[in-house]
Amino acid sequence: MQTMLSKINWESLSVDYSNAKPFNHIVIDNFFVNDFAKTISNQFPKYNQKLWFEHDNPIEIKKLNNNWNLFPPETYLMFTFFCHVDFISQLEKMVKVRLYPDYGLNGGGWHIHSNGGKLNIHKDYSVHPKLGLQRKLNLIVFMTMNWEKEYGGSLELWSHDKKLNRPFKKEKEIDPIFNRVIIFDTSQNSWHGLPRPMKLPKNVFRKTITSYYLTDIGTNIDKHKRALFYPTEEQKGDKNIESFIKNRSEWKSKSIEFDNPYENLDE
Repeated sequence: MQTMLSKINWESLSVDYSNAKPFNHIVIDNFFVNDFAKTISNQFPKYNQKLWFEHDNPIEIKKLNNNWNLFPPETYLMFTFFCHVDFISQLEKMVKVRLYPDYGLNGGGWHIHSNGGKLNIHKDYSVHPKLGLQRKLNLIVFMTMNWEKEYGGSLELWSHDKKLNRPFKKEKEIDPIFNRVIIFDTSQNSWHGLPRPMKLPKNVFRKTITSYYLTDIGTNIDKHKRALFYPTEEQKGDKNIESFIKNRSEWKSKSIEFDNPYENLDE
């Protein structure tokens, strides 16, 4: 399965990853072997197919699907590889922490945006809603061929305002170039998103492959099981949107303490 990836010395990336601002991250171009990347891109479902789960609201306009049974063979193989110990052990060399896969791809899988698509600046959930483990790492591969700068759709990374506990300012933009991956730590007040609606031609879509990784839950963390969103400048002061953001971030289920489901498994 290793042959799907380009040659990457993960351990050598550790310093750049750890020194990156505004939070730990690394960007790698030509992540997959090129022919494999094209295959994965071409296996995305059509945007108008009914299999998508759709978000269409003031803070996120996108579609996604994480149903393993719908993945074509190469895409299924790819997600299997992302969950395999051989790949995760390489990630661990870079991030220097024990990682666990999320076999259920909670929030992961295929993501797709059309014209006008967006995603407000946000922090991802800190505690997995079913496994009770801490979310640690996001892996996002951009899968749209021939992406043009004028489309927008760059992933914005924002710094954190410790005093007000909210995003402070945009520090970096990552263009969604085909076969580029960004891997970043989600446990460092890692505000990110694409808050500006994209300007996409007909039949052009922003496609991404996403996989998330977990770790043992730390001490003194802000335990939230839903993403925390922040309004755009145009939305600030809009009571309806502020209420929607508040409701979107609240977890409706009972609070449950989980044992680590991985701790007794063989290495």
